[in-house]
Amino acid sequence: MAETKSLIKDSAIYGGTTILVRMINWLMTFLLTRALTPADFGLMSNLYAYAALAIVLLTFGMETGFFRFASQKDKYNPKTVFSTVLIIVTAIILVAFVVFQVFLPDIRPYIWEDNAPEIYIRFVIIILCLDSFSAIPFAYLRYQKKAKKFGSLKLLFVILYAGFCIFFLVICPWINKYQPQLISWFWIEDFELGYVFVSNLIATTIENLCLVPDLTGFKYKFDKSLAVKLLRYCFPLVLMGVAGISNQVFDKIIFPFIYGDSSMAFDELGIYSACFKIALIMIMFTQAFRYAYEPFIFEKSKDTDAKQSYADVMKYFVIFGLLIFLGVVFYLDIIKYFIDEEYFGALGIVPVALLGELFFAIYANLSLWYKLNDKTHWGAVFSILACIIIVLINVIFIPVYGYWACAWAVFVGNGFIMLLSYFIGQREYPVKYDLKTIGIYSCLAMVLYAISYFVPIENEWAHMGFNTLLIAVYILFLLKRDLPLKEIPYLNRFINKQ
Repeated sequence: MAETKSLIKDSAIYGGTTILVRMINWLMTFLLTRALTPADFGLMSNLYAYAALAIVLLTFGMETGFFRFASQKDKYNPKTVFSTVLIIVTAIILVAFVVFQVFLPDIRPYIWEDNAPEIYIRFVIIILCLDSFSAIPFAYLRYQKKAKKFGSLKLLFVILYAGFCIFFLVICPWINKYQPQLISWFWIEDFELGYVFVSNLIATTIENLCLVPDLTGFKYKFDKSLAVKLLRYCFPLVLMGVAGISNQVFDKIIFPFIYGDSSMAFDELGIYSACFKIALIMIMFTQAFRYAYEPFIFEKSKDTDAKQSYADVMKYFVIFGLLIFLGVVFYLDIIKYFIDEEYFGALGIVPVALLGELFFAIYANLSLWYKLNDKTHWGAVFSILACIIIVLINVIFIPVYGYWACAWAVFVGNGFIMLLSYFIGQREYPVKYDLKTIGIYSCLAMVLYAISYFVPIENEWAHMGFNTLLIAVYILFLLKRDLPLKEIPYLNRFINKQ
């Protein structure tokens, strides 16, 4: 019982911290779209997309490998596993760092032409190397069940990053306007994107320094036989990780190469990336759900009514996911001011992106069948299939439809693996999902969205008032059919008293 309570507590810290960090990062878009030009925002998205892919390669799946072998205490000393993993990752990072730094002048013209100043790329290289290195000490903190320290450092990073961005992008320009002599010794004009990377670098460096105590106090030992086993074990994880992260960032990497007008490629990418940030509302909702749902899957699996519980959870998850979809698209006239007006051109992709992310969340919930059956290789299969679809759609259609192809690629790719996982899952681990109810709410949401889209109301406030009535229809239908007020705790007591 004590272990279960500890697991729940740690999951709450990890989950809550991750969601809060994502929320702060998401809110930073309000500042960044006002401080950066669309071209700079597009370049930032492009460079961070490369960094996200590079981190998967540099860490080489060693976080999972560490947990796998450190848990075998009868065979391996956890500290030996940790030091072996850390030495492997450090060696990979050092080789990559030297290669990147030495050959950057040669490869930069072929990838970014003159759009990315070399100093920006060097900043990102240092940041991704530090992030890759810190991944292993953070895994060690999780292994030691130091959830509070883990969460505190993650929060410290994002607070420092946000704070330095505000200092460099808001406070310094104000000082430069009225008292320029105070900051003339370090301030550089027209270096806004550079200061975003500087803020990230400072915060990442401080975060790494805070991990130093966890890197000392024991003797480092490199176990060659263990290293070989780790590399063999982690190699498939790297392939799976590359496929998974490519699904998220490939469009931002490939866009500048194949967009028809190369002079406008980064501007268009910046506009698309900013508007896609609005769709992250769906990701934050689903991430919060998954942190609670994944432990529930395994805890509930031994119960006789487990499959019915899974079906009920899926039904309500889709219902509330669609409610979030309607809430965002119906109030987009207000939410859109989260980004600067200069980025409004791609607002049309928001509904498509929201549904694409909802499809992925449903797929993640359906994945319980291969997790419970220990057939996790299916996760790699689905990731690779989605990656192939997304890559093909982007490569074929970006030259014709621009960023619309990016949004529809996510929609189609995630939708495909959602359906495929459902049909294979019904064969391997059949769960009687309430498809009728899910279908009814899906149709209702789409009908309400269509009414809102096609009814011509020019005034924004009148349009939102009309949309409020539409969303009220959805909520009233939910309360009447599947969530009667009398079944809600506390409200039930109130109703009975009346």
